[in-house]
Amino acid sequence: MQDTATAPRLTGVAVFFYVFLPFALGHYLSTLLRNVNAVLAPDLMGALALTPGELGLLTSAFFFAFALVQLPVGIALDRWGPRRVQLSMMLVGALGALLFARGTGFGQLLVARAVMGLGLGGCFMAAVKAVSTWITPSKLPSVHGYLIAVGGLGAASATMPVRLVLDYTDWRGLFAILAGLTACSGLLIALVYPRDKGPQPKRGPLGQALREVFRAPVFRNTASLVLIPHAVFFGIQGLWIGRWLSDVARFPDDAVAYLLYMGMASVIFGAIGVGMITEWAGRRGIAPLDVAAAGIAVFLLVQAAFVLNYKPSFQLLSVLFTLVGTITGIEYAIIAQSMPRELTGRAATCLNLLIFIGAFVVQAGFGLLVGLWPLDDAGQTPAMAYRMAFAVLVLVQLPGLVGFVRRRRRQSAPVAEDVEEVQAVPT
Repeated sequence: MQDTATAPRLTGVAVFFYVFLPFALGHYLSTLLRNVNAVLAPDLMGALALTPGELGLLTSAFFFAFALVQLPVGIALDRWGPRRVQLSMMLVGALGALLFARGTGFGQLLVARAVMGLGLGGCFMAAVKAVSTWITPSKLPSVHGYLIAVGGLGAASATMPVRLVLDYTDWRGLFAILAGLTACSGLLIALVYPRDKGPQPKRGPLGQALREVFRAPVFRNTASLVLIPHAVFFGIQGLWIGRWLSDVARFPDDAVAYLLYMGMASVIFGAIGVGMITEWAGRRGIAPLDVAAAGIAVFLLVQAAFVLNYKPSFQLLSVLFTLVGTITGIEYAIIAQSMPRELTGRAATCLNLLIFIGAFVVQAGFGLLVGLWPLDDAGQTPAMAYRMAFAVLVLVQLPGLVGFVRRRRRQSAPVAEDVEEVQAVPT
């Protein structure tokens, strides 16, 4: 945990304008670019004649590259700080968006998408590192909730607002604009983020630091419960919810864009709500991991409704997936609260590495699964393909929740025995 006696401090207003806002803008653009293909899917499939599997691979290349860069970013954040790291990373992300705007074939767009992922792979982790440096650990759940809410705003901007922008330009022009905004965001961070004048934490060898991260019980317990649901949340809401609304619910493109907007906008309220509930529960002795387990149980029920093809309200179901799925973001706050300050960058990026590898597998694998079914007469994937794919996802996530429940029972059993012994002692 951060050493509050030696950590530097700024006023709340200064932290908001010089730390939170610049990094939140970078995170906003990262989530916008990560999710924009959900709305652009019909345009990309029409322009490039993509199959569902190719669309999933193209979109998930962002996650794969994102995952590859996590450990180097974590090392760099702990060694050089978020200011210098984020400037160079955002410029790489801007280059990837520009290459995507100029790409003419599937291979070129695949490479460009990967370059975007490489450049934007440090946005959230740099923000976590920055705010963890300048605020007290007790405030981290709320602040991380606000960061995730900004990401939700970026994801929401990738839906209806993007569809409106396409009335004035095509997808190539959109990516050129986003490339310019990404570069400007990196420059803003370089200009306004304050220099840390406080004492630098001691850093051991990389191998030792990574072993400390993976051996920490809080890291292992958190990852075993939340990691796979988080990967499912990222992999599905960034692409396949939109295709499900089109293929299964049979909504037109404008309605799909509107429902994606409502779903992504719900992330804002969900993330803020998760932070507030976690702090409220903490004041009453309820651990954040218990809050996460309850939320993930509800998240699995929502996915089960997809498997059962819950028809009374496809609209509500699509929004609930993103609203409830925001609970998975709680793991960043748990790790940042519990790990030593000198390990926060590497711990968070180790977690991100695992999450985004999982998101890549989920997004690409989901496309391969639904692609096993032939298209119907309307040229759409049948509902059974999506039901089976969601069933596989539920089965993959269940062991983590079951394992958590078993651990909690083992932990509570000695406490119950101690209480019984105390009660048995004669007075």
